[in-house]
Amino acid sequence: MQTMPIAALIYDFDLTLSPRYMQEYAYLPGIRMDPPEFWGACRDFQEANQVDGVLAYMYMVVEKAKGVMELTRGTFHQLGAQVEFFPGVEGWFERINAYGASIGVAVEHYIISSGLKEIIEGSSIAKAFAGIFAASFVYDANERPIWPATAVNYTAKTQYLFRINKGILDITNDEDLNDYTPEEKRRVPFPNMIYIGDGLTDVPCMKMVRQKGGSSIALHSGTDTRLTDQMILVNRADYATQADYRPGSELDETVRMQLHYIRCAHDCRRRHTEQYDRARARSGWSPNEPLPQR
Repeated sequence: MQTMPIAALIYDFDLTLSPRYMQEYAYLPGIRMDPPEFWGACRDFQEANQVDGVLAYMYMVVEKAKGVMELTRGTFHQLGAQVEFFPGVEGWFERINAYGASIGVAVEHYIISSGLKEIIEGSSIAKAFAGIFAASFVYDANERPIWPATAVNYTAKTQYLFRINKGILDITNDEDLNDYTPEEKRRVPFPNMIYIGDGLTDVPCMKMVRQKGGSSIALHSGTDTRLTDQMILVNRADYATQADYRPGSELDETVRMQLHYIRCAHDCRRRHTEQYDRARARSGWSPNEPLPQR
């Protein structure tokens, strides 16, 4: 058993770390469309063609830019640099990492998002993440998007929890992902996961993490709490709080509390294992044999 447990903080992106959808900061102004017009066009295309919602918006991102904005991988990175974040986000990761280390927990951060990976990679917080799982494109020799490489809808998000759990972050490696791995050999146990999201698209991940012993946090902007109230009342989330990442906020205190819980649970499991092994060595007992007589 590891002497220092690994805790994975797993985030949605839009409306969780950022107050708006990432496309609304620079992409939509750049193609001279307002959000209702663009998202309406995405829904119309999705319904008319019976297309997955993520694939529909990825298609429209490329289609609506034609003749207006030259899209390349570099363009997406530049768009990402203009994404804004909730209060405290940009100092959050280093601070939580330091706090985790102070209590003997190695903290890692991951993104699982239906947004565009290339925009996230261009943002000011990209380097904080051990893994970014999001929608992405295949590019031609001139770095122009030509085909979806990955589309991450809300039900597909759950597979990435298992990648984090097993430490298999290469999305092309399905063989090792699907191989049986004993729970004690998995890099990040589910009880060591904290999933942080904002809405119904996060429910499958929140539910899976909770069912497997981890915790989930539903975030609201501070003005409308109806959805997050519902999520905690029907046990889809363990906690519901404002998306305020500053020191001393309720979110900050909640995550710190969960990191303490992870550390304590790890120590309890280790103590049990030590005492079990000691008792087995003294008795000479094997699990395949009858219990020794008193």
